[in-house]
Amino acid sequence: MKITKVINNNIVVSRDDSQREVVLMGKGLGFQKHVGQTIDPKKIEKTYIMKDHGMTHRFQEMAANIPIERLKVCNEIIQYAKDRLQKNINDNIYISLTDHINFAIERVKMGVPFQNPFLWEIKKFYYQEYLIGKAAIGMIEKKLKVTLPQDEAAFIALHIVNAELDLDMTSMVSMTKFVNHILDIVDECFGDRIDKESVFYERFVTHLKFFAQRIFAGKEVESDDTEFQEIIRNKYQDCIDCVEKIKAYIKETCNHDVTDEEMMYLTVHVKRVTTK
Repeated sequence: MKITKVINNNIVVSRDDSQREVVLMGKGLGFQKHVGQTIDPKKIEKTYIMKDHGMTHRFQEMAANIPIERLKVCNEIIQYAKDRLQKNINDNIYISLTDHINFAIERVKMGVPFQNPFLWEIKKFYYQEYLIGKAAIGMIEKKLKVTLPQDEAAFIALHIVNAELDLDMTSMVSMTKFVNHILDIVDECFGDRIDKESVFYERFVTHLKFFAQRIFAGKEVESDDTEFQEIIRNKYQDCIDCVEKIKAYIKETCNHDVTDEEMMYLTVHVKRVTTK
């Protein structure tokens, strides 16, 4: 591989065997190097392959101003997230999360406080990602000797979920509010009847996250099983009444018509979380 661009002492740009543009990171990889020179493969610590030139260019601009030690820790965090979740994660996370963590470190060094207003909701809705965020804070403290506030665990979690769902951060925040409001509606309808410690409540929250994802992505679930839907309507009228309120809320806020199939799923989940 040969250098096509030198970003700084530790980062260069090249092309792989498939002629894809790649960003290479390694201690001293670009030190006193010039375009056209051969790259020592032993010095390459990380190879970034983005899905398009625009993303590659954005990563180059960002990485040019971030210490290599921080880039390494961010790589470790992202790999840890991939290993824990075993899901596809959009490569854009190498830009969004790295940039966020770098900025968070700078805020701490400047003594600028920054709270996450959605800490509780994120911890509840995206608990596995939140735990990864907490682990990330531990990695940063161990490797970089910087202690980030616990609120950052929630911010990191949002970036991970964003990469999982391939949605922008604005959509993620809106989805979090959306799910929380639906839970508030159920709470208003049933109050003490809800067993929030049950596995059914956890499954309900998970269902709502995917439900929100489908709505924000403009996808619907349809079914021809009208007989089962009729059974649900006749058997769980109090739950149906609650779900009708949820349907009205979704129509008002998202202009989305909840299908009969989704109504059925919601009703079954509501019944489960209100049965102790």
